[in-house]
Amino acid sequence: MARYLLTRAWQSALTLLLSTIVVFVGVRALPGDPALALAGEDRSPEALDAIRRHYGLDQPLPVQFAQYVERVAQGDFGVSIRTGTPVSSMLTTALPVTVELSVLAIVIASVLGIGAGVLAAVRRGRPAEWFANALALIGLSVPHFWLGLLAILYLSVATGLFPASGFVPLLEDPVDNLHHIVLPAVILGTGLAAIIMRQTRSAMLDSLSSDYVRTAKAKGLRPRAVVTRHALRNSLIVVVTVVGLQLGGLISGAVVTEQIFGLPGFGKMTIDAVFQRDYPVIQAVVLLTAAAYIVINFFVDLLYSVIDPRIRVTGDPA
Repeated sequence: MARYLLTRAWQSALTLLLSTIVVFVGVRALPGDPALALAGEDRSPEALDAIRRHYGLDQPLPVQFAQYVERVAQGDFGVSIRTGTPVSSMLTTALPVTVELSVLAIVIASVLGIGAGVLAAVRRGRPAEWFANALALIGLSVPHFWLGLLAILYLSVATGLFPASGFVPLLEDPVDNLHHIVLPAVILGTGLAAIIMRQTRSAMLDSLSSDYVRTAKAKGLRPRAVVTRHALRNSLIVVVTVVGLQLGGLISGAVVTEQIFGLPGFGKMTIDAVFQRDYPVIQAVVLLTAAAYIVINFFVDLLYSVIDPRIRVTGDPA
């Protein structure tokens, strides 16, 4: 166990370092000079040189990267070139919004997707399967932004059931927070629910046709026990893998949903940073996203051995 954790730790650290290098170089390869955006109307060579010296943009890339890594190791992501605000405080404000939206969306998607996938597998060839497959196809085909606009039009503007935009912190008012966040979470989770449903259905069909399920049925176990204790548990490995990957994707991919519903999360902050060539903010967002992927995948690997005891923590069959 200890050897596995150490191996995964250095692999994760190497992956994070490579991601940081790629992002650091890629951001600076974007067209445009941030000094020009900061100079405003005073774009004299002296003013531009002063701005570059102030933000370290006149240093060679290796020097800039070494300084950046040293600051990040101390928990300092720098200062926003656009606003002059510490990036850490910007992340503290935006990260809880995106994390809450992503977690709620993944919970909704998992409940709907796993339930529909199990139902479609158990009721194979019946109307229940056809209905679940149709809903999954719609969820995969309809763009989130279009579905979000329809939801705002009919559920917010027309009926007033949900707020059209805005956000209330969870600790400030949990009820109002849920009222604002539930509609964006449902919209964001529709496509993911369709993916989970199809993967669950496929894994369940394989499990239901296996020998151990037929043996359980021959022993006289109730159908519900056969499905939940045997077939579903052995199908969850595929589902957990999909959910883990999608959760990391939601943290970085909720940009459109946040923009539509006016949520002050990573979405607006990232878009503004890209257009303004705000290097520190872009680097911090991508670095946290990469770290989220690494941590989530690590816990997914650990869950494999919990779900299926035949799999050791090293990933080898028992």
